[in-house]
Amino acid sequence: MISMISMTPLPKIKPAMGLDPGLGRLGYAVVQGTITKPQIVTFGCFETSPKRPHADRLVQIGQAVEGLLKKYQPSVVGLEKLFFSTNVKTALAVGEARGVIAYTIQKNHGRLAEFSPQEVKSAATGQGRADKKQVQKMLKLIFGLPTLPKPDVAADALALALCALTIK
Repeated sequence: MISMISMTPLPKIKPAMGLDPGLGRLGYAVVQGTITKPQIVTFGCFETSPKRPHADRLVQIGQAVEGLLKKYQPSVVGLEKLFFSTNVKTALAVGEARGVIAYTIQKNHGRLAEFSPQEVKSAATGQGRADKKQVQKMLKLIFGLPTLPKPDVAADALALALCALTIK
């Protein structure tokens, strides 16, 4: 299931995309403009059902990313680098989803830019150690949103798309 919030019509220049990988929820965002004047094209969350077989969920993620790439044709896609996690099962699932996403981007002739969690937080708040709430509050201000961007994975994808704008 994809939940989507569209804000701006598609631009003539190619936008930047951010993807926050996960097996259960994949956050995505497409932005255009510049780092000082960014505009949201769309953002949202794609969910897979835990009742589905693991491999099917990975296929669904690949198909969702492929659909987003074809629809928005971003010049670059920002993806968060893997980080250490105390929950090995979660880290492996995120790593698998991230691998499917990276493969799908490359297969569709996309340009992949990887960012550390600190780089993502710094792009949104100016501080690499900001918490999720601080990032959401700054994204609300940066993009002029009426409320905090939700869910969390969509907000993270917005911050990744903002990072991707810096290397367009």
